[in-house]
Amino acid sequence: MTAQGEDLGDGAALEVWIDQDLCTGDGICAQYAPEVFELDIDGLAYVKSAEDELLQEKGATTPVPLPLLTEVVDSAKECPGDCIHVRRVSDKVEVYGPDVD
Repeated sequence: MTAQGEDLGDGAALEVWIDQDLCTGDGICAQYAPEVFELDIDGLAYVKSAEDELLQEKGATTPVPLPLLTEVVDSAKECPGDCIHVRRVSDKVEVYGPDVD
């Protein structure tokens, strides 16, 4: 399920998703941006919808709210599992995370 991302002023809306297969359950993401990430009972991190609903579908995405962009990017950079992916909504190109060249 893909949601529309927040507009960053330059027309580049971003969304974030977590690869649970790589998640270590460390919880750094939930510490940085609890409005966007949450650990579930299975010990893995998931993204949350704008309505604060845990999105447990594989590959589920949620918009990156502009006020939380720094926190979401820091989560992707600090994640020990390298499992947080931030990409442009328009073309699905990853801009932060393990797949960035």
